[in-house]
Amino acid sequence: MSAVPGTRPGDRRVRPLGPRAALVECADLHDAVALHARLAGAGLPGLVDCVAGAETVVVRASTTEALRRIVAAALAAPRGSAGSGEARTVTIDVVYDGEDLAAVGELTGLGADGVVRAHTEQEWTAAFAGFAPGFFYCVGDPAGSLDVPRRDTPRTAVPTGSVALAGRFSAVYPRRSPGGWQLIGRTAARMFDLDRADPALLRPGDRVRYRPVRELVEPAPRAAAPAPVRGAHLVVDRPGLQTLVQDRGRAGSAALGVSPSGALDDAAAAAANRLVGNTPDAAVLENLLGRLELTAHGDHVLAVTGATAPLAVEGPSPWRPGPGTPFALRDGERLSVGAVEDGARVYVGVRGGVAAPPVLGSRSADTLAGLGPDPLAAGDAVPVGPGPGTAVQPPEPPVRWPGVASVRVVPGPRDDWFAPAAVEAFFAQEWELTAESDRVGARLAGEPLERTRTGELPSEGTVPGCVQVPPSGLPVVLLQDSPTTGGYPVVGVVHPEDLAVLAQLRPGSRLRFERTPAPDLLPPGPAPSDPAPSLPGSSVSGTPATEKSQE
Repeated sequence: MSAVPGTRPGDRRVRPLGPRAALVECADLHDAVALHARLAGAGLPGLVDCVAGAETVVVRASTTEALRRIVAAALAAPRGSAGSGEARTVTIDVVYDGEDLAAVGELTGLGADGVVRAHTEQEWTAAFAGFAPGFFYCVGDPAGSLDVPRRDTPRTAVPTGSVALAGRFSAVYPRRSPGGWQLIGRTAARMFDLDRADPALLRPGDRVRYRPVRELVEPAPRAAAPAPVRGAHLVVDRPGLQTLVQDRGRAGSAALGVSPSGALDDAAAAAANRLVGNTPDAAVLENLLGRLELTAHGDHVLAVTGATAPLAVEGPSPWRPGPGTPFALRDGERLSVGAVEDGARVYVGVRGGVAAPPVLGSRSADTLAGLGPDPLAAGDAVPVGPGPGTAVQPPEPPVRWPGVASVRVVPGPRDDWFAPAAVEAFFAQEWELTAESDRVGARLAGEPLERTRTGELPSEGTVPGCVQVPPSGLPVVLLQDSPTTGGYPVVGVVHPEDLAVLAQLRPGSRLRFERTPAPDLLPPGPAPSDPAPSLPGSSVSGTPATEKSQE
């Protein structure tokens, strides 16, 4: 069991979620929503992201030391539903004609009309987001009658705007996606709209009212006219299997259901930027398995890092640049990146950085949520920013990947859902990366892990590197484009620095997980010169405070 020693029965409990994140177990949903609001609004140094779940709050920090201070503040915060700020009331118009409305009426014994009354006559609370940007789990009256199971067979595509029920939650699907919730209606409300100053219609703690209507006022479609690319740029002649714009991602929006995204091999992307003289957060091109061709419009300085692939420059004087070496690509010359020979993902850095429009503070393409630039296609123009004015850097030796990769994993937080022998088998055996892997998750084949608990885990926050184990027993390592919450137990968390190893594995590659100790998140006490930050209403002693219920 991965709970930190020293917490007492009835206290909040904390479980490490890798070396720089933690899962705080709360008394109930209202306690989790309140704690999330306190942490998110406290301006805690080093807090990278914070997301609530059904009974937990996950915090991610920039360093382990910052994580210790944040955990201390979380454990000292008062209980109850106070402190969530001034909640708004959001009204959502719904046409109740969902495919599952009659079935929900039978499951609840209310009939279709009774389901509509129960759904509209109560006030719901936006508790936490997950699954997709703007998808909020809204909880209603605990004593209410709308508690229904998910469908036995999930739909492969749920239409945008579908209003649905699952368990004691209600939600609206913000975009077309797979899903297993019971559909009872539809709305035209845009749950996530990047044209708004605040893209998410809901925020944690908001009150939600569903209003029945006979018809919906559909918003006028907007023509997406991309701005023409002016000045120096690169043109994609051949995009390869998948070429994406990536930078260091969009941390800080997990509470809205927005994944961090960003380059899967952050070290390789940073190296490409360093070689051409960019800052580390400049956007680069991430390509899967090579076979990429780019033509220069204007003069550029490029560098190619990550997976090893043959490079060639075609022009008046053809030549072959080396990997990990900055080189000039003159106006009209073409760079060809051949098929990858070692590794999986190639990173192309260009002096000035890829100047795609930022979305929520990042230029990264999120393949699950559809945020950021689309995958590049033949004929696309890639804008390039102005040169940073710093010198290019010396070449770097190429990285070599071993036959069987070794990846560090911190056990927990839900390793107690498995028999001890299953946890040992997780670390003892070799796993194989399957062809179903992508930027959302690395799917593994091997001897399935046996659970000792078969119930459903309430949805809770995740971070990149979480090793989820679905009922099949075959692990899935969540990567940069994964949902921000999940309902499968996490047997361990890959060390953030080793996610780059997974980024460079191809289907059929073998890997082992190496156990690494969890950080001690409960030191004896903060030094007087470095006190743990306190939240409004908190006990400064580190002992959880209490307060009267304000419900």
